[in-house]
Amino acid sequence: MSTEHEFQKRLTLFDSTAIVVGSMIGSGIFIVSADIARMVGSPGWLMTVWLITGFMTIFAALSYGELAGMFPKAGGQYVYLKEAYNPLTGFLYGWTLFLVIQTGTIAAVGMAFAKFTGVLIPWVSESVVWFSLKSVSAGPVDFGLFTLNHFDLGFVKFGPVQLVAIGSIAFLTWVNTRGIQEGKKIQNAFTSGKFILLVLFIIIGLAFAANSSAFHLNSEIFWSPVKATPDGQHIPLAGMALIAAVGMAMVGSLFSSDAWNNITFTAGEVINPRKNIPLSLFLGTLFVTILYLLANIVYITALPVRGDPHGADIAARGMQFALNDRLGTAAISGVFGTYTVLIMAVFIVISTFGCNNGLILAGARVYYAMAADRIFFKKVGTLNEKGVPSTGLVIQGIWACLLCLSGTYGQLLDYVVFAVLIFYVLTIFGLFRLRKNQPDLERPYRAFGYPVIPMVYIILAVIVMVILFIYKPEYTWPGLIIVLLGIPVYFLWRKR
Repeated sequence: MSTEHEFQKRLTLFDSTAIVVGSMIGSGIFIVSADIARMVGSPGWLMTVWLITGFMTIFAALSYGELAGMFPKAGGQYVYLKEAYNPLTGFLYGWTLFLVIQTGTIAAVGMAFAKFTGVLIPWVSESVVWFSLKSVSAGPVDFGLFTLNHFDLGFVKFGPVQLVAIGSIAFLTWVNTRGIQEGKKIQNAFTSGKFILLVLFIIIGLAFAANSSAFHLNSEIFWSPVKATPDGQHIPLAGMALIAAVGMAMVGSLFSSDAWNNITFTAGEVINPRKNIPLSLFLGTLFVTILYLLANIVYITALPVRGDPHGADIAARGMQFALNDRLGTAAISGVFGTYTVLIMAVFIVISTFGCNNGLILAGARVYYAMAADRIFFKKVGTLNEKGVPSTGLVIQGIWACLLCLSGTYGQLLDYVVFAVLIFYVLTIFGLFRLRKNQPDLERPYRAFGYPVIPMVYIILAVIVMVILFIYKPEYTWPGLIIVLLGIPVYFLWRKR
């Protein structure tokens, strides 16, 4: 589709790496390890979950580097899937990205920003609801192949938290309609800020928050996995039960490490994309993986992994039952005392704001590429006078804001864990297809460790998917249904 304006190549290697790092680091690293601790119940296995996640993320980034060099176009992963398979496969990814993955993540991060803003500004309180409208809720619901113990369509709720979340999304959407230069300024500033703050958190945690009693307790159970029940009972894990627990625990760590692929969406604006995108993917995922591992070392040196939900203090509750799963706050509370909550709130507000800027900036480029292929709204396939897809940004922002109001964004993200992994596997397997079907295509960068590293990622991801399919069907079938609903939509677009 021809447009009056063109993308402006303004993103350097530093800018591209900032998008990778900034889009990955949100609030998850300060929260999800509590759930992982409940799943596996030992320091060794908790670190194993994060190590496997880190290797998978880096392996995938190394594989995507070759695809980015082959197809340095706006749309990234959508383009790779379309070229490796067919337009329908690309559309199904873009459809799921718009409906849930990108917009649901933007909504979730926006709500996290608002909730932690409430710690700093009491007026932004979750307890205040100006308007609410509950929807249908039922359970259990039998779908034949699987049963949902609880089925809730969510509810519409509007209060100060929703207002701040929507306001932040609207503001960042507006900034990014002003041009890539404006968007990258915010991204660089907030990514640099959160990177420095996370490094300081790790240094302070390792130097001052270490607790000898916690270290002793964790040493005794380092490789003794258990599953914690809500009432604090600990069930030993072994064999397939342990493998299943690790697979289910990786849901949180994989989402905390996700969105690294967003830089591929902006390929049309990256300077020398054939070189800088592969390099930024590797550097960004490597930096974040190292930071995440170090942050978890802080947790297991400052707090006992196992705890009691009725514990009288932070140490007694342990990592498993940290208040509201806020491990970051619990880990350094002994250093800063009553100021810890405020310090961590400032940190997470900065982190989530920068994270959402990267998500908002990148996502609209996929919808632009889809519209250029005539399978999305025509207007989305145009650029404004600043060289950015402003209509796509606005549509993405509106849908994300509606998800904030609906209260279903968290549930939707749970539903698409399986679908996200499917698209990653398909994309990396597409590398093999393209090597076979288009061997003469220019490849300025070839995937490191091919074919071993890409195949290792595929095997690990498939194992996680099988575990979710067996033990967490509520995480698999709804996501598949969302993807499959895109098939009739695709053919309707093609007919038009």
